[in-house]
Amino acid sequence: MKAGQLDQRVTVERLQGGVDELGQPLPDTWAPLFTCWAAVEPLTGREYLAAQAAVSEVTAKIRMRFRPWMTAEDRVIHDGQVYGIEAVIDVHSSRRELHLMCKAIG
Repeated sequence: MKAGQLDQRVTVERLQGGVDELGQPLPDTWAPLFTCWAAVEPLTGREYLAAQAAVSEVTAKIRMRFRPWMTAEDRVIHDGQVYGIEAVIDVHSSRRELHLMCKAIG
């Protein structure tokens, strides 16, 4: 993956919960996990149809460097748009690049 292709900043967030000092559960909130450079590519035409066959309502593919802790439970924010992650794909199982198949939220 060439660094020049990763030309957009994204923030990955993870749902955080917890308990207060009395042991009562706190409401879940989204907390930033990290910010990085990525390539955000809206899916069109054939790509969209192929992705939708595998995962419903996929609207974008986000490419970034590999991070072993990424899960489909996280979400991505790019230019104010929130994307839910439908699938996390380790390209060629090489642990070098991730493709996140995402669905726009809201």
